[in-house]
Amino acid sequence: MTTNDNAPSDDAAGGVDRPTNESKLERLAESHPSRVGVGRAGPRPRTQTLLEFRADHGEARDAVTTHVDDDVLAGLDLVAVRSRATSKEEFLADPDKGRDLPEEAASRLREACAPAPDVQIVVSDGLSSTAVEANVPELLPALLDGLDARGLDVGTPVFVEYGRVDVMDAVGEVLDAECCVNLIGERPGLATNESLSAYFVYGPERGKSTAKKSVISNIHRNGLPPVEAGAEVAAVLDEIHEAERSGIDRGER
Repeated sequence: MTTNDNAPSDDAAGGVDRPTNESKLERLAESHPSRVGVGRAGPRPRTQTLLEFRADHGEARDAVTTHVDDDVLAGLDLVAVRSRATSKEEFLADPDKGRDLPEEAASRLREACAPAPDVQIVVSDGLSSTAVEANVPELLPALLDGLDARGLDVGTPVFVEYGRVDVMDAVGEVLDAECCVNLIGERPGLATNESLSAYFVYGPERGKSTAKKSVISNIHRNGLPPVEAGAEVAAVLDEIHEAERSGIDRGER
């Protein structure tokens, strides 16, 4: 009887012929999403493995190069502005432009947003528009409910297109916010293109050191689910508000 080396397998580690310890290999393959136990066809990856790799790589590239859907933004009721980057290409080539706002964006925020809040929420596309679309619609309502339950004054939520982490410093400085959170799409990998992070800063101002900031990462359906993340982000903001500090000033390393 012959077998097809390129045939897909439903087994957790079905790509390896006659493994020394089959049960251990299966447990290892089931414990994380890495490509373990996929085997090879001679010196090459199996066809199914190669096709899955190319599909995941294509989704990762799409996450970086596409834009957050306008309907998603409209549903979130965010005040939308753009960083100093004028295109996706410029955003990727010159990260500093994604960390600041042009004067017209600052004027727009002053006109449309509540001034001097306890907490300013910023959403940025960062390096994954897919992460924003997949997580923020569920995370944001849970976050707003959590902040309301804690009696915190929340500013008008903002979306920054072509935004980097530190763009929250510029937004917070313009609106005189006490602290900011930036919900931003992270650099995608081959295991997921939907990972979002929440970065925090107390006393936002342009040029504030990264060491003065806190973060919750790995927010996605197979990591920290978005609804749970909303509750966790609200709790961290409350702690930062009470402590009047973030990052290494809170003892974080």
